[in-house]
Amino acid sequence: MKHYFIILVMTVLVISITFSGLVQASFEKDGNVKELNFVFLHGLNGNSSALQLLEDSIVDQIPAYVINYQYDNPGINILTDTLNRSYPNDVDIETWANNIADSINQHFSSKNNLVLIGHSMGGKTALYAVSHNIGNLADKVAMVVTINSPIKSLINYYYTGGDTALNYWGAQKLISNRGALDSLVNHDSSLEGKWVNANKHWLAFISSESSPLSTQFDVSGIDPLPRDMDDTIVPISCQYSDGADVVYYGEYAHSDFTENNDVSNYIANQILTYVFGGNLKFSVFARGGSFEHKAGLLPGTDYWEDIVGGVLAGGGTLTHQNDAWFKLQVWEDIVGEKSVGSLRSSFQIIQKNSFPLLTGIQQADWASADDSEDCRVYLKTITAPRSSVQVDWSVYEAGLLPAGISRDHYEVEIDTGTQFTRIGQVTWETSDTSDMRLRILSQAQRPFRWFKAQWRVYYEENRNRQIIDTLSKNTLP
Repeated sequence: MKHYFIILVMTVLVISITFSGLVQASFEKDGNVKELNFVFLHGLNGNSSALQLLEDSIVDQIPAYVINYQYDNPGINILTDTLNRSYPNDVDIETWANNIADSINQHFSSKNNLVLIGHSMGGKTALYAVSHNIGNLADKVAMVVTINSPIKSLINYYYTGGDTALNYWGAQKLISNRGALDSLVNHDSSLEGKWVNANKHWLAFISSESSPLSTQFDVSGIDPLPRDMDDTIVPISCQYSDGADVVYYGEYAHSDFTENNDVSNYIANQILTYVFGGNLKFSVFARGGSFEHKAGLLPGTDYWEDIVGGVLAGGGTLTHQNDAWFKLQVWEDIVGEKSVGSLRSSFQIIQKNSFPLLTGIQQADWASADDSEDCRVYLKTITAPRSSVQVDWSVYEAGLLPAGISRDHYEVEIDTGTQFTRIGQVTWETSDTSDMRLRILSQAQRPFRWFKAQWRVYYEENRNRQIIDTLSKNTLP
């Protein structure tokens, strides 16, 4: 009986395989087959296991998407496959790209409609490989997905101690370096990403800590990028460039999705929705600006609290000249206008071109403390004899988003400045998701230490993507 059972099982397998081959041949003959092939690309100092959880998430979720698509498109049959291999991870970007292309041409030689999913340096290299048509990949790839990838060059970002990015990361590496670090730090993939988006599709996943000096992702108590919001390794502003469809997926570290099931499942869902069709919430730039502060003369620390993200309601320059030889002159001015129906947000006062001693701003307050629609500002300035004071002023209104649109995320960084300056905390000004304003706490040690910071706020925009309709048929060998 045992032998008969074995023979029966083998017969069923042979029939099944034969039937499968006939079905695929029939699909090919009728031209009703679409292939969808996912290629997973790990990052620097990584291997294939780094993306195993994400691969599993996609494999688990994709049958439901395939069934729904085939139900809505009778006669179309979807075949899927995955490729997840390890590559030398210490080589320059061109060598890395060639290794990826060689692997695809060897193991996926007859496959088209490729979706390259790259984490960190793997994503950066994927953009390079496709845009430069390494190994003729441009004809085979439909879409590139980058996850926390260093798209832009890192050369202009400030690292702990003021060192260069190349030296900093070189000191951290415990493996050999045959050009990978130079490509990581110096190569800018912005134009490559723009090409991929224009000719294929580019979906970029980004994340970061909540403020430049947040301790969320510090390694051994050290923040490698103390002036930027980062994911431990890559600043958030470096993780995408113009042209990308950007999805901000929260306050997560560089590799959290490789270990966190919830995050992995979310990213897999977004990728498959992008492919098979559905609404996605993309992150879109709303507005941005800058602010700066300079500490005083006496020893100590100066602290500031700024509200940014409002809409400019008015601004100008105020100048006073003291022509007296021996007498100080005090000036009182009201600048701005009293509006109706608009909620005031903040004002910015910057002293310029003034003699440093006995000349400057003595007081700056709202002209009406209790009227939230009064955008006028009271300024009190003082000038030393034979000197002048010049003040630039700006007033901002709240500027809420239209109904039905919600804010997405923000980015704040110190653009330039001296040592011993910091942005300690960044929060949304209110819990209203249509309010784009930020409250930023910063400080600088005296004397005369200073900084200039940049801020950007983004809103969510619903967009529908369904790239599977554009994929070619008859891709079976």
